[in-house]
Amino acid sequence: MPIERHERFPEMRDALRDLCSRFPDEYFLKIDEQRGYPEAFIKALTEAGWLSVMIPQEYGGSGLGLAEASVVMEEINRCGGNAGACHGQMYNMSTLLRHGSEQQKQLYMPKIASGEWRLQSMAVTEPTTGTDTTKLKTTAVKKGDRYVVNGQKVWISRLQHSELMILLARTTPADRVKKPSEGMSIFIVDVKQAQASGGLTVKPIANMVNHETNELFFDDLELPEDSLIGEEGKGFKYILTGLNAERTLIAAECIGDGYWFIDRVSKYVSERVVFGRPIGQNQGVQFPI
Repeated sequence: MPIERHERFPEMRDALRDLCSRFPDEYFLKIDEQRGYPEAFIKALTEAGWLSVMIPQEYGGSGLGLAEASVVMEEINRCGGNAGACHGQMYNMSTLLRHGSEQQKQLYMPKIASGEWRLQSMAVTEPTTGTDTTKLKTTAVKKGDRYVVNGQKVWISRLQHSELMILLARTTPADRVKKPSEGMSIFIVDVKQAQASGGLTVKPIANMVNHETNELFFDDLELPEDSLIGEEGKGFKYILTGLNAERTLIAAECIGDGYWFIDRVSKYVSERVVFGRPIGQNQGVQFPI
């Protein structure tokens, strides 16, 4: 029997389940077999406004909070989808929204809300520093009215399906700051323009699951001065605001996964009959469920 649940945001959940029902198991199985990206599914989510729930209404979003965004992520996975293909759009923009200038927000946020531009990637991790972000080696050196970026990033997800990227780079050498977390800045990067200039090279990383991730090489990539988000040197603090939301949203996805697995296995053990009775009557099967 289905598990009874008393849930918040029932109207949102019903609408999301209705949308997800248009993309059955066969759709996602085919995407995984092709190691592809669920473009049609992401387009449907975007057009319905689900990926812009945390964007304020004045920029074209719904102006809702992290709780509502978590419901979106949970329901996608609960219905058999993969929110990992789009969750970057939910939390990456919060860094821009919290710390960007009004001019930047007016330029980027409406197009992110509409789906014309996707901000799916945050370039932080590096091959020699891993999660010790304060040791990152990618630099952005101010030269006139531009920043020149050199360095390398790794395990950067969804870049091939993004128009924009948040980049964390060191603007002040580590030996010239009081704290290791100081002297880093964040920039918003036009991915296609950066590649066309030759300053950014993207190398896809083959992995065991169908999750697009990449290695990035910056070779004298020039960024305009107005690509800097917030104040120079405060990037580490800024980036945490986006990462905190990421943890919450991914936790919601895991809850959705849990519900999906429980529903599927409960149905299976009720139908699978061995030795004349459903295997769900055996305690050894019941315990792990």
